[in-house]
Amino acid sequence: MPDRRLLCLAGAALLCIVAFMTIGLRGNIGFVLALRAMKLAALLQVSVSIAVSTVIFQTVTNNRILTPSIMGLDALYLFGQMLLVFLLGGLGYAALDAQLKFGGEIIVLMALATGLLLPMLRRRTDMGLMLLAGIIFGILFRSLHSLLARLIDPNDFAVVQGASFANFNDVRTDLLAFAAILTIVGIVIAWRARHVLDVMALGADTATGLGISWSRTVTGLLLLVSALVAVSTALVGPVAFFGLLVVALAERVVDTRSHAALMPAAMLTAVIILVGGQALFQHALGSSSTLGVVIEFVGGFAFLVLLVFGSRK
Repeated sequence: MPDRRLLCLAGAALLCIVAFMTIGLRGNIGFVLALRAMKLAALLQVSVSIAVSTVIFQTVTNNRILTPSIMGLDALYLFGQMLLVFLLGGLGYAALDAQLKFGGEIIVLMALATGLLLPMLRRRTDMGLMLLAGIIFGILFRSLHSLLARLIDPNDFAVVQGASFANFNDVRTDLLAFAAILTIVGIVIAWRARHVLDVMALGADTATGLGISWSRTVTGLLLLVSALVAVSTALVGPVAFFGLLVVALAERVVDTRSHAALMPAAMLTAVIILVGGQALFQHALGSSSTLGVVIEFVGGFAFLVLLVFGSRK
């Protein structure tokens, strides 16, 4: 049954891709198609990165409410960018090689995320405390980001202002090739670890009893999650509740927590929402509204529903 549902999701995702590429075509068709193909590649990478990182993060933390964004990882990434502008200035920041800077930011984010989250996971902190810690981390990094924004020159602030908000209309196409390599490698690693993730979903004690090295495996998975979060944040900016929304919807479609079904379902659901929504808002409605605002609103509502129903269990 999950296979049939996955086929339906794949068909819907394909229709969304076709709609994104073909709706409203006019003028120089070749140029428009090339432009849309590049943007489509970025949206697919963002969809897959957010979906896979959220599925893995929820399995590692053993709850369905926490996501990397809620735990403040994207805020940490943006704070790192603002810190670079503060230290180097706007011209120095703009002069850095984009791919080298992106690679360095990923490494720093992976190290900081592991240093912040791994102690809590090792102590097996309960969900309430982890959620509270995530909110505090997010507020801390956003406050530091705002503080540095007030200290730097307004012209320097303009360099990173666009990266502070989710924007699906203006993706970073200069990072596409590097981000594509990271995304593909991340998907392959996650897919090969799907059976290990099934065991880890049973809990730390059970997984350890079945032969899983808990600390080493969690460390590796957190590094993978951090890299995927960096990819999505670098391409379109922070999206707080998108991962929570797509995984919650995918879980209800396939009706299982088996990662062999949940991971592809979450990726296809993310493609349907992001590519289909962007096709609707940009090409059918003429960019009269912003997809990011709608996703955050619906995702935030889904977060509240999961929080309320989860607390009643």
